[in-house]
Amino acid sequence: MIGRLSGILLEKNPPQLLVDCNGVGYEVDVPMSTFYNLPHTGEKVVLFTHLTVREDAHLLFGFGSASERALFRQLIKISGIGARTALAILSGMTVADLAQAVTLQESGRLIKVPGIGKKTAERLLLELKGKLGADIGAVAGGARDEAQSDVLNALLALGYSDKEALAAIKNLPAGSSVSDGIKFALKALSKS
Repeated sequence: MIGRLSGILLEKNPPQLLVDCNGVGYEVDVPMSTFYNLPHTGEKVVLFTHLTVREDAHLLFGFGSASERALFRQLIKISGIGARTALAILSGMTVADLAQAVTLQESGRLIKVPGIGKKTAERLLLELKGKLGADIGAVAGGARDEAQSDVLNALLALGYSDKEALAAIKNLPAGSSVSDGIKFALKALSKS
């Protein structure tokens, strides 16, 4: 398996790249999130990769981060989600956005991705529920700093659902301490 490529970026034709690695040119398909962060042609590039071997082709997919590649691998395990659909999802949403959508079970965010209908979005949310939303304390969109992450984990430990806990910390005052944040969040939860 080819897990990583490091070389010179020769061509950029969305969504495909041509990367020269010591004289061998690799064609790599990338999501638009990776494409937008690429260096100029002729410069060095490093990509995390996933190789798919089919009867009729060997396809190489590249990602700017290990978390994007891990999410791609999770997505293609789901029945009915192929590599092209997984690339479309990664092109339309960041890893943090998708993790937050899974945690909050928001199918509307997934439906906005081309090629994803309501049934597919609901199946994705169901399949990814325990796998992607599990470490929501690390989700960039869900918890912006350490204090918010601690407040979120405290609410989850008290038995609140992911959705309730994330909604409660959404309006935490910036720079709140953990104890003040918990008090604020509990007041917000008691009003709802």
